[in-house]
Amino acid sequence: MKKLTLPSLVFGCLFMFKGLEAQNPKLTVNLNKATANVSPKLYGLMTEEINYSYDGGLYAELVRNRVFKDNPREPEHWTVVEKTGGKGSIKLDNSTPLNPALTTSLRLEVENDSGSTGIANEGYWGIPVKPQTTYKASFYARAATENAAPLTVSIESTTGPATYAAAPVTLSGHGWKKYEVTLQTKAGIQPTAAARLVISTSKKGTYWFNLVSLFPPTYHNRANGNRTDIMDLLAGMKPAFLRFPGGNYLEGDLFATRFPWKNTLGGLENRPGHQGPWGYRSSDGLGLLEFLEWCEDLKMEPLLAVYAGYTLKGDHMEAGPFLKPFVDEALEEIEYVTGDVNTKWGAERAKDGHPAPFKLTYIEIGNEDGFDRSGSYEARYTQFCDAIRAKYPQLQLISTVGGKDGLGSRFKVTTRRPDVFDEHYYRTAWEMEEDASHYDNYDRKDPKIFVGEWATREGFPTTNMNAALGDAAWMTGMERNSDHVIMSCYAPLFVNVNPGGMQWKSDLIGYNALNSYGSPSYYAQKMFSTYLGDKIVTVTGENIPTQTRSPNKKDSTAGRMPKPIPSLFYVATRNTQTGVLYLKVVNASDKAQTVAIDLAGAGKVAGEGTLTVLKSSKPEDTNTIEEPKKIIPVNRKIKGLSKMFSRVFEPYSISVLQLQIK
Repeated sequence: MKKLTLPSLVFGCLFMFKGLEAQNPKLTVNLNKATANVSPKLYGLMTEEINYSYDGGLYAELVRNRVFKDNPREPEHWTVVEKTGGKGSIKLDNSTPLNPALTTSLRLEVENDSGSTGIANEGYWGIPVKPQTTYKASFYARAATENAAPLTVSIESTTGPATYAAAPVTLSGHGWKKYEVTLQTKAGIQPTAAARLVISTSKKGTYWFNLVSLFPPTYHNRANGNRTDIMDLLAGMKPAFLRFPGGNYLEGDLFATRFPWKNTLGGLENRPGHQGPWGYRSSDGLGLLEFLEWCEDLKMEPLLAVYAGYTLKGDHMEAGPFLKPFVDEALEEIEYVTGDVNTKWGAERAKDGHPAPFKLTYIEIGNEDGFDRSGSYEARYTQFCDAIRAKYPQLQLISTVGGKDGLGSRFKVTTRRPDVFDEHYYRTAWEMEEDASHYDNYDRKDPKIFVGEWATREGFPTTNMNAALGDAAWMTGMERNSDHVIMSCYAPLFVNVNPGGMQWKSDLIGYNALNSYGSPSYYAQKMFSTYLGDKIVTVTGENIPTQTRSPNKKDSTAGRMPKPIPSLFYVATRNTQTGVLYLKVVNASDKAQTVAIDLAGAGKVAGEGTLTVLKSSKPEDTNTIEEPKKIIPVNRKIKGLSKMFSRVFEPYSISVLQLQIK
């Protein structure tokens, strides 16, 4: 045997290394291994009142502070209007309540009979004006005398003399009465948010106003409904469920500021609103029934979270007699959702205009109770669990304390086993990619998993392409394990992009008064939820390229030795009815990757398929209100497909291959 010298040994090793390095990645799609079911509820929506998500966002109401309770000292977002010699003043007044719920009114003192004097509302960073649009205005008013002058309701420019629409209102009597008018804009006007709602008069006197409202056209023309453009974006995601009323919004900072579902029922005149946990009041116009109708409109199933006796400020109610009223309230809420018209709360729902009960499968008990350091959750969960299962044995119960290394830690299941654990993850793109295999080794004997809040937090106010890559890598892991990870929902869902509208960075959908747009992460979500089969197909990878974290990367891995992680992520599902295979590939690197694809076990493969790609030239690229479609998926037909073929996946890209296989 010839003795190898050190130089020849080194050369030989280098040659062998280069040979391995030159090998292209390969994905083997094992079509014979497609036995696990994809959860039909894998992708849904999570929502709460943050970033002006409801008021100033999805909920279509255009008047801000419509019941004058936002600030007890002054009428925020309202001003006095004095035109052509008019003179007057406004102030809050608690002496003439409309009813026990709406106790604060706006008092207008008109001091002369000259010109025009009135009140104006600025809306949520403006009132959106669009051409040929019908707006519905309503308000309660009373005057000090019976012979008060007519009022004029108008939408007017804040930058000039233009009046976009106007209608007269004749007051009758001097007691409280509701008035409604329709305002119609003309064709040809330029869309603008530089507008305000004005109610004015030309006659001296004292006038009071309450519950002043202005609605544009709403989704499915629902009264008290939602913005059409935002609902269209949500519909495009094909969500399977809606988790509501949200995380922190459910709990509130204090017992008194938890989500008051009973106070959100019935007419708007019965809804005083309440203080939310993110620094502003909620009108509660989007109440319990409106959440359910939102589900109905998008063909989603409601996933109801019930208040479980813990507040954000850390207070809690010990299990036992003191917790019982909250348990009873949860049972009543479930009855409102599911009860027939012969039940007390089912009859209330029917009185509110919806006799038919709603389908309900899952109840979440509390929210993020891993933050409760008292250790009271297991006992509280047990009390809720026993009561709900006794009355509604068909319901699946979700524990809000769960996860191997997610939020909090699992309580010991010594008394009541949850059906599902809720886990929450907020991370950087690197952390998401590093942990994309998180669910691969979960014990299938444990309760199922609901990833009730998760997001890659990069970019603001909405996410950038790097966040979308992290999201997509994470979704490949959830989808690959969707026999056990049965539900997931990104958070936060919404953000108003105006100054002061954001309390949480890195959100999915952005908007202002006039327009809305989806972030790159939104389109990644849409691609994953739209292109989904019913069976998980096993995919094995060879020669998968790696990436190494930059030394200056700021995330929770900082301080550790950088280690290589994959730069390609993949998952496949198949629709057993149509034969379509969905192969999703995420290339998180800055290099194009030529990947060999082996459709092992395939019968006949159609030579033509469809490729959908979301990509950008730089990971920090993003969409904005000015450039809403800078990064969007592009579809194209591809040819030359067979049982074995190669495909180039572009840098910073998320791709879905749709292949027809028999």
